[in-house]
Amino acid sequence: MKKTWKRVPLGPLQTNCYLYAKENGDCVIFDPGEEAQKLIGIIREKGWKPAAILLTHAHFDHIGAVNPIREHYDIPVYIHQKEEDWLENPALNGSQYFQMGPITANAADELITNEGMLEVAGFTFEVLHTPGHSPGSVSYYDKEEKLVFSGDALFRGSIGRTDLPGGSHAQLLDSIQQKLMKLPLDTLCLSGHGPETIIEDEMTHNPFLQ
Repeated sequence: MKKTWKRVPLGPLQTNCYLYAKENGDCVIFDPGEEAQKLIGIIREKGWKPAAILLTHAHFDHIGAVNPIREHYDIPVYIHQKEEDWLENPALNGSQYFQMGPITANAADELITNEGMLEVAGFTFEVLHTPGHSPGSVSYYDKEEKLVFSGDALFRGSIGRTDLPGGSHAQLLDSIQQKLMKLPLDTLCLSGHGPETIIEDEMTHNPFLQ
């Protein structure tokens, strides 16, 4: 069953939320960072039926709309166990360091504990642990559709920042090289900020990976 995706930049940092839907309307939501009503309006317009929220990591600009979206659709939230406590802690999720006030979300419903296959409401992803931007950063790879939701690990022509709690530049570069750069060259990479890119393009042109 063919799937479609829609990128929705949200909030003051224009963090990319992705709506990923099947032809039957079932969808999952990646990183609802802000503007819950805007998201709900788009989902209603598309006629989609959300089944889960999948978080690539728990930084504040990726979680700001988690509570209202979860409550509106009564759906579970998934996050890596290494950031289990980050949703409720402004010091860990980074919001206390920016002039936006504390941003929190209630605890996740499901914890990702290992790499491997994750099945959610008929969607199947290979979960890749890609720490460095944050300890629990994960990327969700859909082999069938040849795309990966990489969060803030890899951007077009750049990589994620590593100066927030738990960040490591060396670890991030290792994650990118050992996990993302091992994907097929034509894999579409859907990043947490900015436009999409292709793995081959980043392998060839990204100055941080040369």
